[in-house]
Amino acid sequence: MVEAPLTNEPGEVRLKDLRAGDVPVHIVARVVSVERREYTRPADGRRRPFLAGLLSDGTASVRFTWWDPPLNEEIGRGTILRAQNVQVREYQGRPEVSFSFRTRVAPAGPADLPKVDSSDVPFRTISELRGRSEGFRLEARVVRVAPKTVTVGAEQRQVHEGILGDGTGLLAFSSWSDFHLTPNEAIRIAGAYVRTFRGRPQLVLDEASIVARIDPGRLPSIESLQPSEPQSLAKLEAAGGSEWAVVEGIVVALLPPSGLVYRCPTCQRPVAGGLCTEHGSVQGMADLRARLVLDDGRGTVTMNVGRPATESLWGVTLNEALERLRRSPDPSLLESSLAEEVVGLRLRARGRVFPDDFGLNLYPESVERVGVDVPARARELRARWEGDRGAP
Repeated sequence: MVEAPLTNEPGEVRLKDLRAGDVPVHIVARVVSVERREYTRPADGRRRPFLAGLLSDGTASVRFTWWDPPLNEEIGRGTILRAQNVQVREYQGRPEVSFSFRTRVAPAGPADLPKVDSSDVPFRTISELRGRSEGFRLEARVVRVAPKTVTVGAEQRQVHEGILGDGTGLLAFSSWSDFHLTPNEAIRIAGAYVRTFRGRPQLVLDEASIVARIDPGRLPSIESLQPSEPQSLAKLEAAGGSEWAVVEGIVVALLPPSGLVYRCPTCQRPVAGGLCTEHGSVQGMADLRARLVLDDGRGTVTMNVGRPATESLWGVTLNEALERLRRSPDPSLLESSLAEEVVGLRLRARGRVFPDDFGLNLYPESVERVGVDVPARARELRARWEGDRGAP
């Protein structure tokens, strides 16, 4: 980054205090996300490069556009910038900043970011948070948390993912810093922000976030935050999914591709014809999966079941499936065999439920067979039928 001389302009402004129409301001912020793009001018077809992404200083997060950025320097996630002569405008009811040729930008360090006191930002409950919420403090209990290795560009990074609960709802979170969180502890969070992931709000914590332990007695118990009884799929669809749900129903269909599949050894995406959409030509690794459609009588959900549960439900291991394929090289025979075993089973599954254009999707953490009490089930169906008919 080329260091530009900074002038004696008024002091820096926190992102939470930005207002559309402000005169050029001075900010210090960390790049949360960034993408390099080009704009084609309709008049002459010339292309103009720019960066677009999200900035955060711990008090709030804002969208930014940087026109004609340095071409030979990497402006990536985590870069801390000091910028003067920044323009502030409004986008979808929120302030957005723009760097133009008048903006002077220089590198900064973590010590230059504003010190955030959680008392500086308003308190919010999980039920009040929406996509793009920022500038709040939250008190919640850690329901679950686990590390996960992800690929960011060419770099392998560790992110901590989990679920928070406060009695008003559950909220998924991802933390790019290790705050040494453990299940069941109660925490206060400031300097985080909310994004939308698969149609659901998700809390994001980074180096600018502040996490403090608080008295656990101020929050509901971890047991009360996790549903234990099956929930109606119709209600889950009306709610737009759930971070942690228990569902139960009959398997009514097996969707392709199911059975034996091949995955990219780097990103685990399914490959077709030896090609990964992300990494090109690869040597696929054999795996088992089952895409099951579960019906509870009020709605349906598509479950993406991994290898361990698929082996358990099918009664066939990965090695046995590969041996069958060697004897009869037709993958559709394996899928048909799997369908014969699973369609008609009554299952109970626990996991996260996301909506998409085709309905609900469940990514289960556990799947188990459920025995059917035929007389009780018949009485339940009769009662529902009579209720729908308005019988006395």
